[in-house]
Amino acid sequence: MFRSEQAVEGQLAPGQVVSGQPGGAVVRRSVLPGGVRVLTESMPGQRSATIGFWVGVGSRDEADDQHGSTHFLEHLLFKGTARRTALDIASAFDEVGGESNAATAKESTCYYARVLDSDVAMAIEVIADMITSAVLDTEELEAEREVILEEIAMDSDDPTDVAHEKFVAAVLGNHPLGRPIGGTPEAIKEVSRDSVWQHYRRYYRPDELVITAAGGLDHDVVCARVLEALSSAGWQLDPAAAPVPRRNTEFAAISGTAGLQVFHRQVEQANIIMGCPSIVATDERRFVMSVLNAILGGGMSSRLFQEIREKRGLVYSTYSFSSAYADAGYFGMYAGCSPQKVPQVLGLLAAELEKLAAEGISAEELRKATGQLSGGIVLALEDTGSRMSRLGRAELVSGEFLDIDQTLERIHAVTAEQVQELARELAAAPRTITVVGPFEEDETFGLSL
Repeated sequence: MFRSEQAVEGQLAPGQVVSGQPGGAVVRRSVLPGGVRVLTESMPGQRSATIGFWVGVGSRDEADDQHGSTHFLEHLLFKGTARRTALDIASAFDEVGGESNAATAKESTCYYARVLDSDVAMAIEVIADMITSAVLDTEELEAEREVILEEIAMDSDDPTDVAHEKFVAAVLGNHPLGRPIGGTPEAIKEVSRDSVWQHYRRYYRPDELVITAAGGLDHDVVCARVLEALSSAGWQLDPAAAPVPRRNTEFAAISGTAGLQVFHRQVEQANIIMGCPSIVATDERRFVMSVLNAILGGGMSSRLFQEIREKRGLVYSTYSFSSAYADAGYFGMYAGCSPQKVPQVLGLLAAELEKLAAEGISAEELRKATGQLSGGIVLALEDTGSRMSRLGRAELVSGEFLDIDQTLERIHAVTAEQVQELARELAAAPRTITVVGPFEEDETFGLSL
């Protein structure tokens, strides 16, 4: 029933991969008829499991008349199918003490549930029904249109969220990744039910579907339940079909806007982000970037926190961050401060990055950063939800699965020279600066523009 062939351990190639994990956990992968991919991590001793149904479509994939459709579907799939009402879907998880939710990202959408091991079959059946048989009722869509507009309005009232959205839009320019995940108010008001339906039919199909599960489960049973649920829903599962190829990882040409952009909000605190385009998700330097962020702005002992908050008392919150996608990525530094302190804080953000690029890092900083990251990774993977998500990202993004030990080895292999080299690249890139606060939009903060 399942196409199955051995592959190199760690490589998520077509067929089935078996990978032993610390603690007796086992990762397996199968490609079912229709090109449906199933990845599981069996965790001995766990009495719960988390199941996720992933579709490799995000906000970047929307056609011009479909902006916001991906996020719309995240809401609408819980509103009923041909066989279940919205109450039926909610009750199925509530009555067993389970949890269900969904998440829309720029390159994927995931519908997931955490349940007892004895309720895994139910979770698969219900989510499969949502994925395959959503009705997208017109009245429900109109009601959710108002809900989503309220959600967008809520985010627009948060100046930190505004700063991040405006920064990303400026850095990535006209690249589809620069659009907000939830869509704009204008797009949500205009998108039609037919456009959302076309988006649903285009991407919610067998060869786009990835199911990942972790916890107290059996891989073969999960595969059988998935196949049964999709077949009973009427999906045509061609035994010869293959999964869709992963995204192109060739670096995209970015036409972003460098320089300062100011957005007026009548708030008590200014929100600042300074950054630039950066590495893609499959770049081998992603582990170097993690170490760089840990040292520069990854915690209370980081350079930004120590210099700007602890020594000078200029901010409450400051950190660095990076996001990476198939063909684009960005790096940034954030700080929130009183409006009159913006010029000084801007100078310190730039100075800390430039100092890292010019002088590098010490052996002690490298040791602390790798220890911080290692501990965080291990602790984060103590729950089934994190492990389920890790499988989904591995399948959709790179096709490479690294177990915990392999991941820790990659982190500990990062050198001080690699961190400094990446810092030099970031420091030399044209910078985008976003400031949200009680300023006129032509404010320059004394910068030479």
